[in-house]
Amino acid sequence: MQVFQSRFGQIEVDPDTIIHFPLGIPGFEDCKNYKLLHEDSEDPQVLWLQSLDDATVLFTLIEAERLGLNYMLTLSDEECACIDLNNAEDAKLFLILSRPEGSPISANTRAPLVINLQSRKGFQKLDVKADIVFRNT
Repeated sequence: MQVFQSRFGQIEVDPDTIIHFPLGIPGFEDCKNYKLLHEDSEDPQVLWLQSLDDATVLFTLIEAERLGLNYMLTLSDEECACIDLNNAEDAKLFLILSRPEGSPISANTRAPLVINLQSRKGFQKLDVKADIVFRNT
């Protein structure tokens, strides 16, 4: 077990739960290993992707489907190989949230994080278009 000091205090990190970004995330290429954290609830809405390489790097995430976004991504053979993706159902899409000062929270819908839940590897897919799917609630 690895112990990590983050904004959330001291946390234990099981090596089997680390998410690896082989290429890093654009702008944070030196940060390749992350821990996905969430609020203590049965159905967490917001997630945090905490870098294990640099304690100051933290991304706030939301699952794309929670916002009613329907992505039809085409991944290259190289992208699939990068995250050991053999089955599309193993991929989960997350959006990075931000809140510029004085502005509402927004999601980066043009650059989702693609994470293979089986291999625990991911990358950021750039310049993507999403269709909005309206749900009756």
